[in-house]
Amino acid sequence: MGTFVQAVGVALGLGALLEQSALLFSVIKLIGAAYLVYLGVKAFRQRRSQVDFGAAATPGRALPAARDGFVVGVTNPKNVIFFSSALPQFVDRTSGHVPLQMIVFGFVFAVIAVVCHSAWSLISSSARSWFARSPRRLEVVAATGGATMAGLGVFLVATTTTSN
Repeated sequence: MGTFVQAVGVALGLGALLEQSALLFSVIKLIGAAYLVYLGVKAFRQRRSQVDFGAAATPGRALPAARDGFVVGVTNPKNVIFFSSALPQFVDRTSGHVPLQMIVFGFVFAVIAVVCHSAWSLISSSARSWFARSPRRLEVVAATGGATMAGLGVFLVATTTTSN
């Protein structure tokens, strides 16, 4: 959903705005980086609770996971740059309704992303079953994932501040 919101934003002019404003691009990048650090620290701190394999499948966790995915998706400024450069190449200006065409292309991209991410989710779910046989393995994977997200967020902050 976050990616689709970005595609709609680009179709309505957000891409051009971000292209012109390095400050706005950096602000969005920093918000996304800070959220990645938050998610990484949260995952690292809760790594021991990941040992309870059943906790990952509870319905109450679906909404927070969807929210986290949306925030990460909508604050990824690189998608906006991609959409700004790629989507216009497929628009037929003689047909009119350019923003609508770009929204449709963004929707197609989002559907393809959902299919691909769903496949990865199913594959990782199978792998999680193997990891869940050993609470220690599951704890190490959760800690590694959390540290990786936080590290990526810190890296994004560092590259934003040094490139401006």
